[in-house]
Amino acid sequence: MPDRKQPNPGRNDLNSSTIEEFRARGGRVARFPNQPLLLLHHRGARTGIERVNPLAYLSIDGGFAVFASKGGAPTNPDWLYNLVANPDVAVEVGREVVAVRARVAQGEERDRIWEEQKRRNTAFAEYERKTTRRIPVVILERV
Repeated sequence: MPDRKQPNPGRNDLNSSTIEEFRARGGRVARFPNQPLLLLHHRGARTGIERVNPLAYLSIDGGFAVFASKGGAPTNPDWLYNLVANPDVAVEVGREVVAVRARVAQGEERDRIWEEQKRRNTAFAEYERKTTRRIPVVILERV
């Protein structure tokens, strides 16, 4: 199971403070009052170092969908490459830790989930407008 003590070795940034608040408040973060968040535990594709990223999610079919938006940046976030290389990961949702397997959604499944996330949180529509890349949707299925 994931190490909950040191979220990202050597980093002291906004993600770290978000992770601390998430854990202290049972999964709630004041800056995101209407957006559910989870903590994704994954291993670096090259380094094998455990990383933790707070991510917006959408509940789907007993699992979770997360979005590789990177705020509309022109490149995918590093965590996406880590999940492709090492799909067996864990997430913290509220106070629960869940083992999941990641896969990148394709076609109609991806489009349907992406459109629903944009409907629920308009910031994601803005991320889409800011980039020329197709933002990946990752399904995290419970194992």
